[in-house]
Amino acid sequence: IWAALRFIQGWLALRDEERVVRWKAALIWASAAALFFAFYKSSGDPIVSLRGAIGLSPTTLLALLLLASAAIVAMSFVGRTASTRGFTKAIGAHLALMAGSIVFGIPFAWLVITSFKEDRDMASQNGTVWIPRIQLTKPYFDAKNPRYEGRYEGMLVQGPLIESLPDGRLKIDIYNPVSVRGQTLIARRDELKIVPKDAPVVAGNLAGTAVQGLVAEELEDGRRRIRVLEPERLRGVEYVAMPADVVPVRKVGLRWKNYGEALEFLPAETNSGLVYLKNTLTLVVLSVIGTIFSSSIVAYAFSRMRFPGKSAIFTVLLSTMMLPAAVTLLPTFLIFRSLGWIDTLYPLWVPAFFTSAFNVFLLRQFFMTIPMELEDAAKIDGCSYWRTFWQVMMPQIKPALAVIAIWTFMGTWNNFMGPLIYINSPEKMTIAYAVQLFQSDRGTEYGPMMAFTTLAMLPVLALFFFAQKYFIEGVTLSGFGGR
Repeated sequence: IWAALRFIQGWLALRDEERVVRWKAALIWASAAALFFAFYKSSGDPIVSLRGAIGLSPTTLLALLLLASAAIVAMSFVGRTASTRGFTKAIGAHLALMAGSIVFGIPFAWLVITSFKEDRDMASQNGTVWIPRIQLTKPYFDAKNPRYEGRYEGMLVQGPLIESLPDGRLKIDIYNPVSVRGQTLIARRDELKIVPKDAPVVAGNLAGTAVQGLVAEELEDGRRRIRVLEPERLRGVEYVAMPADVVPVRKVGLRWKNYGEALEFLPAETNSGLVYLKNTLTLVVLSVIGTIFSSSIVAYAFSRMRFPGKSAIFTVLLSTMMLPAAVTLLPTFLIFRSLGWIDTLYPLWVPAFFTSAFNVFLLRQFFMTIPMELEDAAKIDGCSYWRTFWQVMMPQIKPALAVIAIWTFMGTWNNFMGPLIYINSPEKMTIAYAVQLFQSDRGTEYGPMMAFTTLAMLPVLALFFFAQKYFIEGVTLSGFGGR
């Protein structure tokens, strides 16, 4: 992962020097991965499960603390020499960053890995299972209880037969997709087709012979009817076994069905969550545009223009930052209700066009670091205030604008309280609210829940990955170099 990350960063680099450094780092990480893989293959010990808990006795914990202290003292002692100062500093910085990445990355790693797990791996006596496994299945046409496929309200559904009606039509109990599970489909036989079901593969013992077979039928008393697949000489033989006499055949793999089930659970009118995505993207785009436009204009006025009461007005503006959001919640709600905006998206993006005190303060400070000579030169060339603002000043504060845009994007994308207060219709909900609904209805199904949460996080993670350099530039920028 780190090798691929460094390679992508080198490919996107603007300078040749940076590209060479990134690609060297990618080569080092790839070499480390190759060495670890070679060691893993030579050991001959397969990885079954990684324990989720690390037992630390007081003695072990004290030894680790003493070791860390000794390492710090040694690094400080070595770092005093001029020949090793920079090298030691780089090693220490990278070790600290790697340790921090591991500690703070464990919850995210657990989230992603859990989104690919089966239910049986959610809790284990060996601790957290970090390497997911999946149950092997085989397609099986069940002659006794066939599974039918047809269309229900425009959706392709599957389910077993409930009964045959006197007029020749069939009544189907819908099993898939999950969003309409429990509903019934009534259709003619020529409108339906028989499809195989995914039968789990298990291992057991038949007359002293180890066999593998698929579960052809779940009997009412809890027993299972097994149809043998291996060995070849017993293929097709069926026998009945107790659940404790067979074990599931599993392999290392990812359960991608969690993502499909997560989207299938959503109401049919949301079009597999695309309606939530459309509403969220609408709010994000309008909020980012409104925040950047209004904040930059107000900040430019406070930093460059002269008008009566400018300092007093700016002080009042900054004082609004001390007001808790709960204080203005009810008055704001009453205003939007009087405008007839309840159960619409307007209350969630219109306020962005009226700026915020913090964004104005941040951009004002950036505008004040830009030399006045640039603006004077624009005036000599005949530029108006608007043209000077748009073509001269705005390009100088791109890092600050990028930071504000990223903050606004993340805040709008993760906004939950706004839709909860102002929106009532399900078709106008956002992704953050959909995650909460999913948790309240299927919070105990950790696999689909983590899959849905991962899908909701992907745009924010992608934005942060590609725009992380703007965070650094926005913090360190202080005008032109040397001024």
